Amino acid sequence: MSAPRIHKHRSTWGAFLIGVAVMAAVDEIVFHQILGWHHFYDGATLEIGLLTDGLLHAFELFAIVAGFFLLAHEWRGGTFNRGFAWAGFLTGAGLFQLWDGIIDHKVLRLHQVRYDVDLLPYDIAWNASGALILLAGVIVGIRAQRRASARSTAR
Repeated sequence: MSAPRIHKHRSTWGAFLIGVAVMAAVDEIVFHQILGWHHFYDGATLEIGLLTDGLLHAFELFAIVAGFFLLAHEWRGGTFNRGFAWAGFLTGAGLFQLWDGIIDHKVLRLHQVRYDVDLLPYDIAWNASGALILLAGVIVGIRAQRRASARSTAR
């Protein structure tokens, strides 16, 4: 009987969705609700800002449920790979942070980290933290791929 084949893509994508959802939740809970620094869309009324925050929450929940279903399927089938899952989680979290900092904040101007302050330190902290998380995900993914390759050649 052969060992179950590793489905790195499902482990990676399931955890990727969870990483995106967790980082979106951190942004939503900490910066939108607790600190009240911004809403997802600040270009209209407060009611529209709250509506867009609710839509972001709905997206987070959908992503986290879909991600856990993918990971549960891998776990049940014996093909879950922890290294690929961590790589996916960190990559998803880092990409969400960078997407929010570059696309949402600067390109689309949906909102800023804060208002009425010098934005540069906030933008640097926001985007640098996203880049570091993304880099960690890439490094973990490379290591997981090397381990999987070494295991498959040893068979």
